[in-house]
Amino acid sequence: MEKVLIILTSVVVGLLVGGLLGYLILWLQKKPFLKKYYWDRMLTITLVVAILGALGLLGYVIATPKAGETFTEFYILGQEGKAADYPKELKVGDEGRVIVGVVNHEGKGISYRVKVVINGKGNAEVGPVVLVHEQKWEGEVSFVPEAAGENQRVEFLLYKDDEVEPCLKLHLWMDVKE
Repeated sequence: MEKVLIILTSVVVGLLVGGLLGYLILWLQKKPFLKKYYWDRMLTITLVVAILGALGLLGYVIATPKAGETFTEFYILGQEGKAADYPKELKVGDEGRVIVGVVNHEGKGISYRVKVVINGKGNAEVGPVVLVHEQKWEGEVSFVPEAAGENQRVEFLLYKDDEVEPCLKLHLWMDVKE
């Protein structure tokens, strides 16, 4: 945003100076003691400088890439690789499995880790997985419920680098039988 403001301000100031110079030139041309070829040369030089400035500005805008939105994709898939058929019911001690996916759109390399939490208790952890910009990782993540109960919340927490708080969270609901 700052670059756009600077560019627009430069254009306005340049147009203002050009207008004032034009007015001054017209005023001075009415004076009989000044020769016409001098002012023609001055106008030509001003025009060439304005065109070169515009070309330089255009080159800068083209060479400087626009910073897009940075984000991380984080998703869970069932065993078939689709957003369906998640484990809905397990027995205590049985292993549940899902495919977790992470795609880095942050514009730089990032180290990720995934932590699985069931009803507030840590259960499993995967990582670190280091991804460069636009790189994708999908891996099978397993978890084992330790207590019976209905509607247990299985959370998948994604952490960037060494952050203490997760940057993204996903969850499934599952019934765990004895």
